[in-house]
Amino acid sequence: MVPILLPALEVYAEKHGSPESRLFRDLARVTRAKTACPQMQVGHLEGGFLRLMVKIARAKRVLEIGTFTGYSALAMAEGLPTGGRLITCDLDPVATRIARATWGKSPHGKKIELALGPALGTIRKLKGPFDLVFIDADKENYLRYWNLCVPKVRRGGVLLADNVLWSGRVLRPKDRTTRAIAAFNRFVASDRRVEAVMLTIRDGVTLAFKR
Repeated sequence: MVPILLPALEVYAEKHGSPESRLFRDLARVTRAKTACPQMQVGHLEGGFLRLMVKIARAKRVLEIGTFTGYSALAMAEGLPTGGRLITCDLDPVATRIARATWGKSPHGKKIELALGPALGTIRKLKGPFDLVFIDADKENYLRYWNLCVPKVRRGGVLLADNVLWSGRVLRPKDRTTRAIAAFNRFVASDRRVEAVMLTIRDGVTLAFKR
């Protein structure tokens, strides 16, 4: 992932928000040491954003598409009230073992349920409503995830999609994945079911409000 913000500015932003806990720092270290693509982890800045979005939305039920090593799931779980629930979908049993181990060290880990298997099938089986959905999985299925999730989000709920700037490659889409993201971005911008804004956080995050 090529930064879209000067690295020094991203470090500055991270230092001028609430600090990252030791548990999240340890998870980031383990992710770097034990996974082939540690850049897939959302990190401190975006994790803090997700936690606050859950609180601002007063979410009690959250759906995440794409778990990886569990940083984003735990960050959002911390924003949930007692009794809140987060369902997170992933295919990778190795990365999610790291996630489960970390969640087990947090009192908020009990709020998380891992659905291991193809996310499209999982989403179809789930009943709404959800208060917040975070999409951060295989990019070529973003539009499918979106269209399955929007009807399951309550009116006034929130949808978030990660990596929508794709290291700036969306400006000149050439490969299949980039074209899929660009098509997703165009669709969301014209989707009358939501009001959306694209934010330049990390690799780009779309924030949408369900009308």
